[in-house]
Amino acid sequence: MVKVLKTSENNFDDTFCCNPNRSEQSKTDQHLGFETSKEVGTKRCNIPGGTAFVGTNSPKMKVDGEGPLRKVNIRTFQMDKFAVTNARFSEFVNKTGFVTDAERYGNSFVFVDLLPNNTASSQAVSVAPWWRVMDGAKWNAPTGPGSNISDACDHPVVHVSWNDAKAFAKWAGGRLPTEAEWEHAARGGLGDVQFPWGDKEPNDVDFFPCNIWQGEFPKENLEKDGYLGTAPVTSFEPNGYGLYNMVGNTWEYTSQAFKVKSLKKDIKRLHADKVGFKLSKGGSFLCHNSYCYRYRIPARTGTSPDSSTSHQGFRLVYDT
Repeated sequence: MVKVLKTSENNFDDTFCCNPNRSEQSKTDQHLGFETSKEVGTKRCNIPGGTAFVGTNSPKMKVDGEGPLRKVNIRTFQMDKFAVTNARFSEFVNKTGFVTDAERYGNSFVFVDLLPNNTASSQAVSVAPWWRVMDGAKWNAPTGPGSNISDACDHPVVHVSWNDAKAFAKWAGGRLPTEAEWEHAARGGLGDVQFPWGDKEPNDVDFFPCNIWQGEFPKENLEKDGYLGTAPVTSFEPNGYGLYNMVGNTWEYTSQAFKVKSLKKDIKRLHADKVGFKLSKGGSFLCHNSYCYRYRIPARTGTSPDSSTSHQGFRLVYDT
């Protein structure tokens, strides 16, 4: 069971702000018994191989294992131009009858400001009370019963777990990227930079290159970038490889486990309960540099493979 409470707490744990997690993990291969799709018209970008930068020598969230900067060799591959949308995931569900983890559990984590005003009292996650356990929340009912995605077909699908993303990848004939592939693609050919557009920092005044938080988190979102929650996948400018929203909007799953290499006892203790967690990259619409400064390319977080939230999505890569 997840830890929940009825009222907010004042002491927030920054390591849990991104992705609340279910305590019980389901088997990762349980949903893979269907044929691969022959998808037509999926928009992909060619990502050149070569030497790729991973990490940073100037980590901002040291507890996450962002550093050091290292170089790895990458083979040429293709990547989805956009995160997987509600429309694309709907096609998958309609053709396979797939049931997501959120549907099996009967609930998912919803950011409190996205809930309708008349929503019945929900349970808040103890270490991050802006996350609410909402009965009936799922990919096509993102804030619970009565909600739908009719006006958000071009938004990234959310309330999908890592297990769900892996199942979709098999059907679509792709796979989830490695951390090195994801960072190499996100940098768009610019090398050792913090963001897909370079190193210029987004702010709350006049530079909004991605969908993140503006204002004081979690009290007030000024919405100066135009969005409270997710944005359409074609929003904002693409990077040098033609990829949209590689930071902000929604977190994106990778194929790898979330691991932090550190000899410090306090960091080991902090991550001791994250065995089996999966690595996500890119940050989301809830990130801000005053609190969750994780909308940078080297930033990272971990999630249990059966957890789902209103700000977690994914995109696929394809071998060439």
